[in-house]
Amino acid sequence: MPHEANASALETTVDGLMDDLRADLKRLAAIPSIAFPGFSPEPVLRARDLVVELLRAAGVRDVGELNLPDTAPVVTATVPPPTPDAPTVLLYAHYDVQPPGDERPWDSPPFEPTEIEGGLRARGVADCKANLMVHIGALRAFGGRPPVGIKIVFEGQEEYGSAFDAYPPTDPAAFACDAMIIADTGNIRPGTPTLTTALRGSVDVLVEVRTLDAGLHSGEYGGAAPDALLVLLKALATLHDVHGDVAVEGLRREPWGGPALTEDEFRDLVGVSRGMPLLGSGGLGERLWSGPALTVVGLDAPSVDHGAAAVVPHARAKLNLRVHPRQDPQEAQDALVRHLRRLRPFGIPLTVTPGDTGPGYQAATDGPAYRAARSALHRAWGAEPVHAASGGSVPLVNGLAAAAPWAEVLLFGAEDNLCRLHGPNERVLYSELRGALLAEALFFAEYAAAHRRPGGAG
Repeated sequence: MPHEANASALETTVDGLMDDLRADLKRLAAIPSIAFPGFSPEPVLRARDLVVELLRAAGVRDVGELNLPDTAPVVTATVPPPTPDAPTVLLYAHYDVQPPGDERPWDSPPFEPTEIEGGLRARGVADCKANLMVHIGALRAFGGRPPVGIKIVFEGQEEYGSAFDAYPPTDPAAFACDAMIIADTGNIRPGTPTLTTALRGSVDVLVEVRTLDAGLHSGEYGGAAPDALLVLLKALATLHDVHGDVAVEGLRREPWGGPALTEDEFRDLVGVSRGMPLLGSGGLGERLWSGPALTVVGLDAPSVDHGAAAVVPHARAKLNLRVHPRQDPQEAQDALVRHLRRLRPFGIPLTVTPGDTGPGYQAATDGPAYRAARSALHRAWGAEPVHAASGGSVPLVNGLAAAAPWAEVLLFGAEDNLCRLHGPNERVLYSELRGALLAEALFFAEYAAAHRRPGGAG
């Protein structure tokens, strides 16, 4: 850690920035920057403009923009290293947000940032606008001239996906760095400093059954006429065992050795009553992070309200499979497709169509940036950092890692696992915002010092 007096001074500086940061976070969170089809692009561009304004106000002079086909602008910026031997750190976040969904469960309008006890409620305030403000706050803490070089990558279409996911390897010079902070994660629980070191991969598969040219009267023909929905349901039932564990051969699963949410925390987070069993066996870390999860995310069949008394001629389901961070997603997809194509429910074959795949990620944890981050998080929160994983995927991580394969990848931020991201009443705690900001500022100082020390990274 930097000299104690310097670290204390930096902490005082960060505390002095918090009022303005909270105000600017409210301004940003009030913009409905939803980069999904069917939504106006104007708020996304308005959020872009505010992000540029905030960067320039933080002392960043070299601010630019990357425009790709059918993709919201990516805000880029550069702060040169203060000395030739100083490292360069790439900072990533995104300024777009998820749609609010059904607004009835919200306690206040999603795009009217509302003060709550210890924090702020709004759509996108945790995922990922608070994390973006962490980066801007860390730059403010040094007057726009931190002890490391900086490259800024603030994406505008992360939630929907875009051409930018695959872009970084095509222009590696633009993303060259010694370390990167991907601020699209956060603490396992409020107050527990957390470095996310693994991300599960993702696989999509479509399974379809067509048994008849058209629906037939269920009284006249049911019992012999093959019902496509029954065939599909029988196939889907083979995907899990009696415990709810995925029953597809060839999928990697390992015990999770680090900390995880407690069962009570998980139930409170997802709204599962104490009397409702959870799916699967083993620890929650294994079920959520280091093992597979297979979900039926879409089902095409007659709805209950509009269902006729007829044998169903056609049904299909979309499956999403999350896989171990180190499993090749193509290998996992092949295993799922193989399992389904072998089935013959009632003697009827299935039509199985592979969809998109996205790799997981496992971070190295033995380099100088990682050591500096552990030290910084310990100082910021006053507790030893823990390792965690994410069951979700951040596709851009792999693109950035491919563009700068020598760079250390650090995932931490102002979210926490209880912040209700993507759900109603999403919120961020100011204590998490302050801790993540202080940790990033301290990391800049510690990482720069490590490069100057004999035997350091430089």
